[in-house]
Amino acid sequence: MAAPLGGMFSGQPPGPPQPPPGLLGQASLLQATPGVPRTSNSTLVDELESSFEACFASLVSQDYVNGTDQEEIRTGVDQCIQKFLDIARQTECFFLQKRLQLSVQKPEQVIKEDVSELRNELQRKDALVQKHLTKLRHWQQVLEDINMQHKKPADIPQGSLAYLEQASANIPAPMKQT
Repeated sequence: MAAPLGGMFSGQPPGPPQPPPGLLGQASLLQATPGVPRTSNSTLVDELESSFEACFASLVSQDYVNGTDQEEIRTGVDQCIQKFLDIARQTECFFLQKRLQLSVQKPEQVIKEDVSELRNELQRKDALVQKHLTKLRHWQQVLEDINMQHKKPADIPQGSLAYLEQASANIPAPMKQT
């Protein structure tokens, strides 16, 4: 895993991710998470990426594949995953703090996002209702077709004697015993 993850996905240039346009001056805030020692050029996103690469590398490392001590392998993988989870929590905390700041500074933006999400949910549910209505109409038509086949007036003779004659005509003749 010599190359950073940025170049792995199509359409993304290699290197650290660029901050969104509204957060250009806040890239340094990613570095200012208390209680976490960082190098001067490292950001929280860079650390998240490197810890993910370490997790991936530990799972495909030849040392672990050829290793015989399963407990040592498990401990190493667990440590890598735990570090990744810790940094992921810190990253989530950072973005939640930014979301809180945005909701305080621009509450109308949060309301616009909520309205947009509700509209999308309504569209999705409307499409689902239409899909079910289409299926319902199809099965109603199938049931009507079946009912029409069983109740054809031209096929049903009038009178009880004619009905018995028709019913007995459909019964197979008994086989002769020898």
